[in-house]
Order: sequence, then C-alpha cells, then structure tokens
Amino acid sequence: MQNIAHKVAIVGAGSWGTAFAKIVADTVETHGASTGVVLWGRNADAMSAMADTRINERYFPGVVLSQSIEYTADIQHALAGADIVVLAVPAQSLRENLLKWGSFLEPHAILVSLAKGLERGTGYRMSEVIQEVLTQVSPVNSNDISGRICVLSGPNLAKEIIQEEPTASVVAASSEQTAEKVAAICANSYFRPYTNTDIVGVEIGGLVKNVIALCVGICEGKDYGDNSKASVMTRGLAETTRLALALGGKLETMSGLAGMGDLIATCSSPLSRNHMAGKHLAQGVSPEDLGTVMTQTAESVKTAPVVAELAQRHGIEMPITEAVVAVLQNRITVDELAPKLLGRALKSESAHLSRS
Repeated sequence: MQNIAHKVAIVGAGSWGTAFAKIVADTVETHGASTGVVLWGRNADAMSAMADTRINERYFPGVVLSQSIEYTADIQHALAGADIVVLAVPAQSLRENLLKWGSFLEPHAILVSLAKGLERGTGYRMSEVIQEVLTQVSPVNSNDISGRICVLSGPNLAKEIIQEEPTASVVAASSEQTAEKVAAICANSYFRPYTNTDIVGVEIGGLVKNVIALCVGICEGKDYGDNSKASVMTRGLAETTRLALALGGKLETMSGLAGMGDLIATCSSPLSRNHMAGKHLAQGVSPEDLGTVMTQTAESVKTAPVVAELAQRHGIEMPITEAVVAVLQNRITVDELAPKLLGRALKSESAHLSRS
C-alpha cells in the first residue's frame, strides 16, 4: 500500500464516511502500511470531540475507531497531499462542495464517490458532476480527470460495517488500474471490494435501488406481505436494468453486487434510511416532514423525480419509480400506490429488457 497511497482523505463524517474511514484505517493497519488516513467533517466541535474520544457519538455511540485516523474540520489540511480522496457527502451538495474546495485537490488525486443519487436540475450521476466541476476548477489538469474518477457501491449498510460484519462491494472506474488502486486501500478481513469498469451500471444500480427501497418501505408500513415486497423488488430490478442499459451500462452489473445485491440489502433491512423513509410515509408522515423524524438523508426523496425525468428523456418505462414520485409530490396517497404498481398493461416478463 505504500506505493498506492501516501494519504487517503475521507470527506464527510456522516455514517458512511465514518465507516469507510474505519475500513481504510483497518486495511492500512492490516498491511502495516504508513498510509495516512484523515476524516474531514464540517462541524469543528464534532471533529474535535472525535479527535479526543475516537467515537462518532451521533452515528456510532460506543464504537471506538482506530488511533491511526486523523480528524479535522480544515478541508485544505485534509486534502493536502492526499492521493485518494473519498467523497462521502450527500449527492445534492457534491457540486457545491467541489466548487468550494476543488482547487485544494492534488493534481494526481483519485476521486472516489460514495454518494448514490442523481443531481437535481442536470440529471447527472455523481461521476459526471465530479468530471464537470473539476474541469472548471482545474482546467490545466482536465485531460486526465475521467481516468481518476471512481465510484463505490454495493450492499453497504454502515451500521453493519462498523461492527465488522462481512461485506462485499464494487469499485468501478473507467480504468481498471484506478479501480484496483482504490480496492487495495479498502480490502481487509471484513470488507471485500471487487473491481469493475462499468461506472454507469454501478451508479444507476446504486441510486435507483433507493427509490425501490422507499416503495418497499411503504409496502411494509402498510403491512403488505412478502409477495408484495418481492414483486416490487423484482420489478424494480427490471426498471433499474432498463435504465442502466439505455445509458450504456452492462447487463451483468445489474445481477451483481451493485445491482441485485444492493437492492436486496436496501429493500430488506430496517437499517436502510430509504426503507425507513417509506415506512414513515406509510404511517402518515408527509414527504415534507421526513426530515423531522429522520436524522439521516434518504437520497431517494430527492433522487426519485430526477430518475423519472431521466427515464422519460430516454423513453424508458419505470412504473414503480413514477408511482413513488407521485406519492412524494402528493399527487396520490400511499393507499393509492398499490393500484398504480399493478395496474399496468399485460406483457411478457422478458419485456423488462426492452425500452418500452
């Protein structure tokens, strides 16, 4: 690892950012490497407390993190000398953050996105946001930016990872060499990264499953049985696959960790914030009030309408996504959701790979 990264910076000290910092620190210690690991958070008091206790009290109370992690609220210090920068900020704030501190990035740094969403307004995937912003911020180094962008996705529930429960994930980059470098800094006894060059498929799988998980959460909140939830998950994967293929993704990605694997975990687990958001909606919480009953961001709430718009532009039918959007926009109630899901024209199941 000494030859791969002198320093790894994780930007964002939320649940996933903190868990990933632990993964990297544990990997470094396992290999006896001298790679520095720094975790940045915007709240100076919270980062100071973490530096003193090595505990993220808000997300993982009682979990003591590695002594090798450095904690800071100084973004310029965090990024200085970092060969790999892990972006663990919400999808809708990624552009704003990159515009603020993109100039602090080392010209050779690999950028790893952990966010799962589409940007409102542009419909861009996170890798596309990174590409566009860094081309603006650092035009001199813009030629090689695409080769330094990486995304990580899969069935990665942070609360399970922080307890070192065995987990696999996918690291995708246009360059296999870039993907391998990132995989090397997060491969340890409980976290197994696989590499992939299908950035589109990995990102689409990771973001659409949040929308499907919200729908499954609604089903659970309404006390629908396993038949209903399994049907939504299966047809949700079909929707995800149609969109991914239309955008240039690969079919095999959707049957792997970043597709089916992530979908199963997010739809099934009570630890999933998107699943929980759906349950809250089913229990009478309005879409506007979700932020008052949840401490973490459910990306699907903001991403679902953008997914629907993207699908419409490409002529892709996504009935589950459209129904979720209708609930979020208060055009239908959760009680009206089931007929929207099942009241489609009859067709062959294999039609899920077609564009219509």
